[in-house]
Amino acid sequence: MYYALLSGGSGKRLWPLSNEARPKQYLKLVNRETNSMDRCSMLQRVWDQIEEAGMAENTIITAGEEQIELIKSQVREARIAIEPARRDTFAAVLLSCAYLYSCQGAAREDYVTIMPVDPYTEESYFESVKKLEKVMERSGAEIGLMGVVPTYPATKYGYMLPGERQEDYFVIKSFAEKPSEDQAKELLKQGALWNCGVFCVQIGDMLDRAKAYGVPVDYEKLVKSYERFPKISFDYEVLEKAKRLVAVEFQGFWKDLGTWDTMADQMSTDTIGKVVLDDTCRNTQVINELEAPVVAVGTRDLVVVAAPDGILVADKSQAAQVKELTAGFQARPMFEERRWGTLETLDDTETSHISTLTRKIRIYDGMTSSYHYHKYRDEIWTILKGTGELILEGSKIMLSQGKAVCIRKNQRHAVKAIKDFEYIEIHVGTSVGNDDINRITFDWDEIELSHIL
Repeated sequence: MYYALLSGGSGKRLWPLSNEARPKQYLKLVNRETNSMDRCSMLQRVWDQIEEAGMAENTIITAGEEQIELIKSQVREARIAIEPARRDTFAAVLLSCAYLYSCQGAAREDYVTIMPVDPYTEESYFESVKKLEKVMERSGAEIGLMGVVPTYPATKYGYMLPGERQEDYFVIKSFAEKPSEDQAKELLKQGALWNCGVFCVQIGDMLDRAKAYGVPVDYEKLVKSYERFPKISFDYEVLEKAKRLVAVEFQGFWKDLGTWDTMADQMSTDTIGKVVLDDTCRNTQVINELEAPVVAVGTRDLVVVAAPDGILVADKSQAAQVKELTAGFQARPMFEERRWGTLETLDDTETSHISTLTRKIRIYDGMTSSYHYHKYRDEIWTILKGTGELILEGSKIMLSQGKAVCIRKNQRHAVKAIKDFEYIEIHVGTSVGNDDINRITFDWDEIELSHIL
């Protein structure tokens, strides 16, 4: 069996840390399974568990192109099916199956289990996932799902109601979406399970659905025809129309860390960054990504998050409202993580004639940028610390603390960090930021061999 982790979306309920450039599944806030004080992202934690379960060789990650560098920085060995545009989960599932079929050697009769990338759970969860292939073969079902035995009447999860039961699976009678608390209590009395978003399908069935939209099943060709798919969820397009659905049961710890209250509960420490949390504080977590310190005194049931994109102070019981309250924010992300390092926006000024953007760039030791050029802007670099190697129009230039360099429009360039490399980068032109990047290659050896005079 194959496995696909869906990693779309930005998780804006975790604003101000999460944004379009750094979705929630990449925030390093949770603890690893083996070391409670070692922080990692939800993606890294799940990948560790997948490796422990012996599933990694057959697992891919499906994500948008803007997330590729982040994924590679956290899981270097990941195989990634790249979504050319966001078209919801139905299209993402078809893309995943095409990638497995074309690029991983999967057969039409093979099964794939689709999973969210960010559950906070235990290793036995993945042992339950493995059961889905056998259940699908024996039951003849169109789709196999996994249900979690509830521990309380949750109102933020969907439910599945069991019908006929067999030895290791049950037929799904119906679904219920995010009920009220009273409705959830009644569902629990009926033996309903939480729907954790895990489902198993046959690859050939999904490829046939792609053909029905006039889309070829070859991965590269499907990517070019991706806009033919409707923007619709897999639940609405497939699950609701299926005639026979079955599910396996998972009885263990599982939580969706989609809001600040649930995330705070799983953090291994009450503070991250420059924080003073007074002894008078109760049930308070503070995360600070700024250089300025944050001091909390006498607080109760709060989560406080200070980041370049904004500052959040929220009662935990109201934390789920963050997404709606920040829906109108359209500013450029102030902090981004990449495969090679991080960038922080310090100033963004736009006039009718010209724009300037000032960013602090950090490149990890030994990492490199792409070889690229800009059509509409000049860049001025001032090195803050460390040493680096710049290739500029075929010439190699050594950079160190205090040096400055100007890179003009259309000049091809790439940089490699030798040690602790940080610099201030100022863009001046009619287009600044990530929109005006024309990449040639990421391969440093190729750059040195082919582009140095």
